[in-house]
Amino acid sequence: MEFYVEEGKESDHNCSTLILPALSIGNVGQLAVDLLISSLKAEKIGYLDDPNILPCVGNDAYWPSPPGDLTLPLEAYQSSSSALSLVQQRSPVVKGMMVEYAKNLANFVASNGKKHVIILSSLDFGRWHSIDVSSGLQIFYLSTSNIDGTDEDCEKLGWHRLQEYNPSQRMWKYLNTLAEGGSTMEEDLRFEELGDEDYYPSLPFAALFSCLKTKGLKVTCLLCYCSEGDNIPEAFHLAEAASKLTGLNQNEFHGNEAGRWVVPFSWKSVYGPPADLTLF
Repeated sequence: MEFYVEEGKESDHNCSTLILPALSIGNVGQLAVDLLISSLKAEKIGYLDDPNILPCVGNDAYWPSPPGDLTLPLEAYQSSSSALSLVQQRSPVVKGMMVEYAKNLANFVASNGKKHVIILSSLDFGRWHSIDVSSGLQIFYLSTSNIDGTDEDCEKLGWHRLQEYNPSQRMWKYLNTLAEGGSTMEEDLRFEELGDEDYYPSLPFAALFSCLKTKGLKVTCLLCYCSEGDNIPEAFHLAEAASKLTGLNQNEFHGNEAGRWVVPFSWKSVYGPPADLTLF
């Protein structure tokens, strides 16, 4: 993985906390990072290039000007006033290469002095076994603070550890072995052999969690359940959780949305133009 700094920009080493998405159902992690970047008015300092990420290019996602400013698959931002670094991922990982990408990212993060990595992602609502809608949208977490994945700060915020995390379960163990670069007794765990208990460690957030953990970094995954469709409410909820965990003061935001969030410019056309009312 190569990091290319934009001309005249430099990385602030005081921004030791990194927030990034893990692609999953509904793209909630990416939408939440969008909200954080636009609300913090974070500065783009460069982009990352990794052979395991599919290439893509598009218009600037946050501001209508200057014209011609392009968006690339992996971009790096920072907010020096909040001591935060952010990475936004715009395209998926090449099939079968998630662990290799996670290893490359972990090497880059560790070599650049980051101390705490916060991964934002989503889970399939259809896999949620203990549904409790009485308290609205809920945040689940996974942390490297303790072996069982618990974290005192997250518990104080009222979040629940992902119950399906079991470090002794075969897929989590297999993932950790791959992250450490070791060999396994099985060359491959075939898809047809996977059970329901293997769903969570097969997701991108799990590969990132395992590979970053092997570098001795503190890692916190913030997760929410969702379905495909309009997941903007979940994105606000996940961004809110990240702001609480990092101690962001939302009064410093300059938006008009609830919590003073600044909605990214690209969201104006996320579902296309409104329907022609003459049709009804």
